[in-house]
Amino acid sequence: MNEPRPASNVPEFSVAELSGALKRTVEETFAHVRVRGEISGFKRHSSGHLYFALKDAEAVLDAVCWRGQAAKLGINPEDGMEVIATGRLTTYPGRSKYQMVVERMELAGQGALLKLLEDRRRKLAAEGLFDQGRKRPIPFLPEIIGIVTSPTGAVIRDILHRLADRFPRRVLLWPVAVQGDGAAQQVARAIAGFNTLPANGVPRPDVLIVARGGGSVEDLWAFNEEVVVRAAAASAIPLISAVGHETDTTLIDFASDLRAPTPTAAAEMAVPVRAELVATVADCAARLVGSTARGLEDRRNRVQHLARALPNPRRVLDDAGLKLDDRAERLKLALPNLLHRRHADLDRSAAQLRHPRELLAAKTHQLDSLSTRLTHAIKSALQAEKSRQEKHSLRLEQTGQRLAPAVTRLLAEQARRLDASAKLLESYSYKNVLDRGFAVIRDDAGKLVSAADAQAGAAWSIEFKDGTTDVVVGANAPPASPRPKKGKDDIRQGSLL
Repeated sequence: MNEPRPASNVPEFSVAELSGALKRTVEETFAHVRVRGEISGFKRHSSGHLYFALKDAEAVLDAVCWRGQAAKLGINPEDGMEVIATGRLTTYPGRSKYQMVVERMELAGQGALLKLLEDRRRKLAAEGLFDQGRKRPIPFLPEIIGIVTSPTGAVIRDILHRLADRFPRRVLLWPVAVQGDGAAQQVARAIAGFNTLPANGVPRPDVLIVARGGGSVEDLWAFNEEVVVRAAAASAIPLISAVGHETDTTLIDFASDLRAPTPTAAAEMAVPVRAELVATVADCAARLVGSTARGLEDRRNRVQHLARALPNPRRVLDDAGLKLDDRAERLKLALPNLLHRRHADLDRSAAQLRHPRELLAAKTHQLDSLSTRLTHAIKSALQAEKSRQEKHSLRLEQTGQRLAPAVTRLLAEQARRLDASAKLLESYSYKNVLDRGFAVIRDDAGKLVSAADAQAGAAWSIEFKDGTTDVVVGANAPPASPRPKKGKDDIRQGSLL
């Protein structure tokens, strides 16, 4: 066992040397790779670095994106998002791990974009940013129109050309990038900037148009970013979204106050046609003049018709004068006629009146008659009352004669019953038992005792036929003098004891 082992021709490496060789090999071999996978375990560190893993059905690859590259990604990574990451592989010798350093990232296919778009739409809708109650009406004829779009594209020229054709208005352009990195932030800042213009500086627009030409989902993605949607929903100025063609739909369309299918249509929605307005005003003016003329003519005809129905004023005055003369003549005769009628009425009333002496004599006769009738009535009432009292006295006397024997018999019966009760009570008295030689023994409290109560020194009293004697149990005492017999009341009390 102590024999030396044969020497080997395999070179020996230290751990650091082997780790460094592996790092160089991996970094040289995989200096530029594109990896497709699903983001898992996403974490944004306070330093700004992004840490996550790319996975598929069979493997997992750790990945990191440094802070400088994270700001240029163009998308916000989330768990479950399928992406294509571009970067390089490297190792970390301290933990024997390898990972991918991500430099660029893009969504993997249109399906992933649409899924992300739908999830974001549900989230913002749940917050109420798309509610119809938040939307404001577009001004009919705005003085100033604010446009957020690219200054070099065909969109701004189409909008300006359409506004010049319909109704020239003052236009304020806020130039922004409409796709690529930072486009969403520029659009959001432009919307917020128009809303915060000072009152004494650049005039504030009455309506905003956010416009962009058509393109793919990726090209229009800046208008699906959350920052743009929130800026559109928070805008105090009515906003028209005109992003893409008629078939293109972005999230800003849901948050805006009005959606236009194209930028040109947005210009048409922002202002009316000036020629049409002039024609409409001219037509309204003509209709107003015509209606005023017809109204005046109608009123003139009505006045004429009413004038024909009115009588001749001179004839009305003549008729009124005749009626006044007639009333004056009748008024002169009215007062004498009235006095004559009142005299006649007074004579008829006087003929119906009787002389006071006749009335006094009639009343005197009536009073004498009533007095005589009253005297006879009083005498008759007194006679009837006297007769009734006599009958009542006779009835009382007869009743007293019948009541006296009954009372005597009742008293005798009650006395007999009382004697019988006394005899019965006497027969129940214990005195009769004493007459036969028995005695009643009581303690000093007057309670009947028994043999079990006999204790030495107890004071008892013994009642015999002829009296009561006090004794002490277990002691020789001289005989006591007899007590007098108890009366009937005492006998009753003893029997109760």
